[in-house]
Amino acid sequence: MDKKSAYSGRVAAELERLGFDRGFSETVASFLNTEYTSRRMMSYLNNSISVSREDIVDEMLIILQERDRCRQKHIDRARRRKPVEDLFVRSFSINWDYVIQHPEYKKNGELSYLLEIPSLRAVKSLTFHRNLTFFCGENGSGKSTLLEALAIAQGLNPEGGTRNYRFSTYDDWSNLTQALRITHGPIRPEWSYFLRAESFYNVATAALKEYNHDGAMPDYHARSHGESFMDFILDNRREGLYLMDEPEAALSPQKQLELLVYLVQMCRAGSQFIIATHSPILLGAPDAEIWCFDGTIHPIEYEQTDSYRIMSLFVHNRERMLRELFREDR
Repeated sequence: MDKKSAYSGRVAAELERLGFDRGFSETVASFLNTEYTSRRMMSYLNNSISVSREDIVDEMLIILQERDRCRQKHIDRARRRKPVEDLFVRSFSINWDYVIQHPEYKKNGELSYLLEIPSLRAVKSLTFHRNLTFFCGENGSGKSTLLEALAIAQGLNPEGGTRNYRFSTYDDWSNLTQALRITHGPIRPEWSYFLRAESFYNVATAALKEYNHDGAMPDYHARSHGESFMDFILDNRREGLYLMDEPEAALSPQKQLELLVYLVQMCRAGSQFIIATHSPILLGAPDAEIWCFDGTIHPIEYEQTDSYRIMSLFVHNRERMLRELFREDR
């Protein structure tokens, strides 16, 4: 069975299970023969309490229209992509044979857990095309592991900071970096920074104790976590390479909008950002490239991200979703 048949077959089987006749089910499914369209319909069916034939046809048309819009967006974006040579980090590859064979990846005789992360295991190389790249996907899908490896490969402190920051409170990072091969652009960034939301307190503390020799650095502990976190980001307006792991964690929606503006301004000035995030606000940044970690690593459009779809579904159907989530027979 080819992929198209598998995708449409899954939709047809689900429609028949819901009580629709075979002819109708197969006709609808024949239009939804790609991974994207079949997943959209399956998601719609799984999140609907009851649907009619008319509902199914209407949703099918919406999905097909959105698919066509996404295709056109890909075409338009491809036409205005910047040359890869303009980026500080052009691409990377992962040598999985090295991970399998090298002793440092084995613990108690067992192979590295890196081999058990489907999204990472499925990728051999990835090329960046934009100044702003987002990694999105479920918890545990490998986003932070890959971002951390990229940061360490740039000589950055694993817990966050610049190349000059050298402190450690808990040695718990992976050694994926050893199997990583990065292709850089012709110009190296004069400034690089790795920002991790969960270790920001440690970075701020180390900065004040170890690197504030002239006393000019502000005390980031003097304000709320979100305010100090945002100040810390906005204080760094130097052109360079920035890697950020879930920067939205400490920020209100308003502060996330401020961060979005900052990212766009910095990218237009020549900086490159690679960011792991769940934020539907940040993911909406214009001209960003979004890579989804969901068993593979592949590019998607903003409207296809789970962050956008789930947030939109909840905001527009809050009462209905709450009734479903808290019904007694669950």
